[in-house]
Amino acid sequence: MTLTQTELDMVCTSLERLRSDFTDHPQYFYKSLFERAPELREMFREDLEGQGMKFMTTLGVIVSRLNDDASSAEQYLGLGKLHASLGVETAHFAPMGDALMDTLRAGLGDGFTPELETAWRRAYNHVSEMMIRRGAIGG
Repeated sequence: MTLTQTELDMVCTSLERLRSDFTDHPQYFYKSLFERAPELREMFREDLEGQGMKFMTTLGVIVSRLNDDASSAEQYLGLGKLHASLGVETAHFAPMGDALMDTLRAGLGDGFTPELETAWRRAYNHVSEMMIRRGAIGG
């Protein structure tokens, strides 16, 4: 699955807008995630600020390579295996995706249009599928 160039441009541009006001977005993501799936809290270290910075950096790298699976294959493999080793299961990706949408909605306000949400969901689903498959994530 590839995103159209328009979708890819929308995702990249919106991520840059989100990153320009970086301060609260990672914390918002984890707050939303743990409200949706409190059982996942134990999988994360106490330093959510540091974890959030890592999350945003990784998200940026993945987004920059969304339509280039060949150059992202090793990254998906590494991320998938890491998440599997932490106990992440396939079912955990749904609340993570919803928490990401909540974060984008909060961070972009009216700029988070239905079209942009569709593009982000397509991108997130693609990344999730690649991590699950390459990392042999089960559950």
